[in-house]
Amino acid sequence: MPESRRLEGRVSIYPRPEQLKTLLAGPPDRPVVMLNLLRYKERADAPDQGVSGEEAYLRYGTPMRKIVESHGGRILYMGRVDQMVIADVEPGYHAIALVEYPSRAKFVELATSPEVAAIGVHRTAGLESQWLVATTQEER
Repeated sequence: MPESRRLEGRVSIYPRPEQLKTLLAGPPDRPVVMLNLLRYKERADAPDQGVSGEEAYLRYGTPMRKIVESHGGRILYMGRVDQMVIADVEPGYHAIALVEYPSRAKFVELATSPEVAAIGVHRTAGLESQWLVATTQEER
């Protein structure tokens, strides 16, 4: 039986510049699906104090859906983590989302846009941490 391990590492909410550079080195002409693993704060920080971290995050997520869709992307799935079926760790996150963007460049353009920065305060207020995994569908 493998020894139990915890997911460890730096607590992140936004990608570092070198991570964006690496992301952009991936396939430029293909859609990218981002796997978002979200861990909410129990209680949100300002400007959303008084509500749960999840509620604060939804103040970001609802308008973000419209922004993504208006730029050719789409939310493929959003759901709560109920349990870990195969794992040697407790879940480190509360929800997952799969978001498809037309390209890696479009993702970076949106993620760094003033439009997204304006609603990002709610994301920061509600998230304790996030793991973001870029995926590209295999060609068969």
